[in-house]
Amino acid sequence: MKQKPTGKKGKDMPKRILQGTVTSSSADKTITVLVERREKHPILGKIVRKSKKFTAHDEANKFQKGDTVRIQECRPISKTKTWEVILDEA
Repeated sequence: MKQKPTGKKGKDMPKRILQGTVTSSSADKTITVLVERREKHPILGKIVRKSKKFTAHDEANKFQKGDTVRIQECRPISKTKTWEVILDEA
């Protein structure tokens, strides 16, 4: 009889880290971050800017509109919030 594996396989997937600009900090412990990336258009060959907004968890309400922050994937905190702010102590 086969035994079911218990626990994880030992290696976790690395968490994605993105950098962007805070566009809204009006909600409590939540910020909205605009992340821009540049990619080449497949037909025109021109560099095009694409952007996406993410909601991130800001435990200390430290960041304000216009700040540049780094966010990292985490467990789901709410329906739309699966990112958290990385506090760089440098």
